[in-house]
Amino acid sequence: MARTEKTSPTVAKTAGHVLSTGKATPQEAKKLAGSALTQAPDKPKRGAKR
Repeated sequence: MARTEKTSPTVAKTAGHVLSTGKATPQEAKKLAGSALTQAPDKPKRGAKR
């Protein structure tokens, strides 16, 4: 993951709303899932030499 990647204000607001209410619309869930997958660390390549 690049050090420059960070959560956008829109996604942060959506996450706060979902955490406070415990409910998410399908659009909110999709936005949060996309953000979480984008910010997940990259998996090392198989067979890569060190």
